Amino acid sequence: MKMRNNDNLPETNLKLWKGIAFFAGIFSFGICFLIIANFVQINRIDPVNVETINALVQRLHENPEDLALREQIRELDLLARKAYFTTQWQIRTGGYLLVAGIALLILSLQMIISARKKNPIPSTQAPENYLFTQKNARKWISSGGISLVAVALLLAFLTHNKLGNNLSDASNPNQITENPEAVEIPVVEISDSINVAQTENEVPGLENENQKITSNQDSSVKAVQIRAPAETPAETSANITKADAFPSDDELRANFPFFRGFNGLGIAFQKDIPTDWDGAEGRNILWKIKIPLSGFNSPIVWGDKVFLTGASNNKKEIYCIEASSGKILWTAEVKDIPDSPASSPKVTPDTGHAAPGMATDGQRVYAIFSNGDIIALDFTGNQLWAKNLGVPKNHYGHSSSLIVHKNKLIVQYDQGAGGQVMALSVSTGDILWSTPRKVKISWASPILISNAGSTEIVLVADPFVAGYDPETGAELWSIKGVIGEVGPSAAFADGVVFVTNEYSKLLAIKVDGKPKLLWESDEFLSDVPSPVATNDLLFLVTSYGAVACYEAKTGNKFWEQEFNDGFYSSPMIVENRVYLINKQGVTHIFKADKAFELIAEPKLGEKSVCTPAFSNGRIFLRTETSLFCIGS
Repeated sequence: MKMRNNDNLPETNLKLWKGIAFFAGIFSFGICFLIIANFVQINRIDPVNVETINALVQRLHENPEDLALREQIRELDLLARKAYFTTQWQIRTGGYLLVAGIALLILSLQMIISARKKNPIPSTQAPENYLFTQKNARKWISSGGISLVAVALLLAFLTHNKLGNNLSDASNPNQITENPEAVEIPVVEISDSINVAQTENEVPGLENENQKITSNQDSSVKAVQIRAPAETPAETSANITKADAFPSDDELRANFPFFRGFNGLGIAFQKDIPTDWDGAEGRNILWKIKIPLSGFNSPIVWGDKVFLTGASNNKKEIYCIEASSGKILWTAEVKDIPDSPASSPKVTPDTGHAAPGMATDGQRVYAIFSNGDIIALDFTGNQLWAKNLGVPKNHYGHSSSLIVHKNKLIVQYDQGAGGQVMALSVSTGDILWSTPRKVKISWASPILISNAGSTEIVLVADPFVAGYDPETGAELWSIKGVIGEVGPSAAFADGVVFVTNEYSKLLAIKVDGKPKLLWESDEFLSDVPSPVATNDLLFLVTSYGAVACYEAKTGNKFWEQEFNDGFYSSPMIVENRVYLINKQGVTHIFKADKAFELIAEPKLGEKSVCTPAFSNGRIFLRTETSLFCIGS
């Protein structure tokens, strides 16, 4: 009886592997058809050029004051983009599943062949023409199946490569040059060694005329015209007095010089910041002014001056506002920039033409716009230099903010034609160095960190988090692990860099010494707001309304909180409190602590997607049309 059971064992295995082969084959062919169908669908959809959204945008052009329509366009655009990238993710995931299914099919067929060799099954003699027909049928079925699998795998591979890049092909005709091919940027090898950065005006791979970076020193054509001039008061003691001096860290902390404050880290060092106001009632609203042109850049502050930019399709302006009174001291119109394109690039409504944050070093203010125009002004509104960096090949619009380190203006220029980071002279605008980056388009902004006593620039873009030497542009380190269209900037505290992106991961990277991954999570991810960190805590905000607090060194989650409305602005920490404004203009103020404790939820009365600025006991909040100054 035992021998009979052992003799039947190969036959049992044969039936099992036949069943596995059958289901693996059905599964694989099903995945193939789904991949091909999704690929056809995704190539018929242009998320940047949705007919419904275009119709609403046309209505908005006719009625630019319709705030409800503007919000509807934003929401529809976000849904269209999320649906698009979800389909891309499905195709990419389908490719992995297909590979697994084919591997299982091959394994099961191999086991079937092996079982038959051990226990051959006699077959009846069939006519010669039947065997010939059966052989040909198997040949054609096998060839067709292999071809179908190959096509599906190819489409999945192409979709994986196009994630974050293919939308750049939908850029508007204003960005198309005589050379339609993408400009190739040399690959930066990822290693612990330091690469020599390009200096002066040598920017390899930028032969395309509309993409090249020039160092035009001819500033005879004025790009600034002062409108409604006002008598500018004497500079306060907060301003740097020597023309060649750099602001100290203490001076930078005392002001609010960049997007997210000192070094772009989301930490404010101000005191006596209010926690109670009401925009509708006017409680603790010191002043409110209307900003002539729209923009999504957050205010920066130095001394008694607040700076903003605004832009439309055919006009770009910089505003200087007196912080104590709300009076617009001067308005500089940016035009006649050498090499500037004749028309503005196509952008989406939630980015616009004035999304990047300005920067200041206490002597000058710097601004960049969607068409690549970059300009430096003194504190009275006079142009010091201006140039065009080449129109960014960017399907939503350029939004990376500027930051200054000593005598260098740092520009993150990651775009569809190839990424790069560059440093411009603050006094002349000349390119001091430029380092190519083998990354995809990014909307994140650079931050400055202190690592082992030295300052580093940290940038985030698919697929790398990387640190650069601000003096030479040399890449110091990089870690791979970010995917998708990166919007959030990095956070940093106590030797750890934190990065996140939707459909990617939240990463904590220890950078003092040889960089290494401390921990990661995929529970809460952000597509717009940047995280903020202290030595002990990390706060992460999602655009759909969830906030989470983690232990910075371990990733242990202390708490999570759901809010009714979503966020585009980034959280700011000041006086051990987190200030977080939602899209409806309500600021959620809670303790920066391992236990959630809500302090207040004051309402502005207007919608906002901008991050607040803090200075001299006051908060400066930008809405869709106005700038508020809040103080007690």
